[in-house]
Amino acid sequence: MTTLPTARARLEELRATTAQRLSALRGEHLAVVEASRDSNADDEHDPEGATIAFERAQVDALARDALARLESIEDALTRIDDGTYGICAQCGDPIPAGRLEVRPTATTCVACAV
Repeated sequence: MTTLPTARARLEELRATTAQRLSALRGEHLAVVEASRDSNADDEHDPEGATIAFERAQVDALARDALARLESIEDALTRIDDGTYGICAQCGDPIPAGRLEVRPTATTCVACAV
């Protein structure tokens, strides 16, 4: 089974990279909004590419995903602290080390995840 210090280190590294990604996405979103603020361009009919609204929606979706990932990382760190990390939340069996290696925020074993 993954040792808790190793799991904590991996989760903290994942938290840092995810927080950086979220920050970059928020900056990108702001840049898209600022770029379109004073524009009266009809981007809905621009044959050259995606609309500004579409770009903003894409960045928003990526930012929401990063935020959800950050929350799941925080939850996993809390489970380490309270002693429930690596224990399936549904059946109470240990979550296999391989699953935690691939998905360090997993809350269920493979059988319960289906």
